Amino acid sequence: MNRLLKLEEIGLFILGLVAFHWTGVSWWWFAGLILLPDIGMLGYLVNEKIGARTYNLFHHRAIAIMIFGLGFFLNSHLFEIAGIILFSHIAMDRIFGYGLKYEKGFKFTHLGEIGKK
Repeated sequence: MNRLLKLEEIGLFILGLVAFHWTGVSWWWFAGLILLPDIGMLGYLVNEKIGARTYNLFHHRAIAIMIFGLGFFLNSHLFEIAGIILFSHIAMDRIFGYGLKYEKGFKFTHLGEIGKK
């Protein structure tokens, strides 16, 4: 992935860290929850089409922002934290080259093929 895109994702990850800090919640929660969005990979146990859809549902930045926004407007700390964790996880994944999935297989993403140089 292009260096500029990686730098952008690093900046977004830092934004997620700052937002989480503002919640006042213990950092242990961040560490414990940061990989939770990968539960979306369970769809691959059914087939690649379902897997891509469930993975993308749990890795779409607009959904993370909507969850955070819902928490903000409803004054729900739980939804705010869920949105921040999801947002941060997405940025972390993209730093490492894991993008939204195509239905032809896990390694085919909108950022290119995983593992291909």
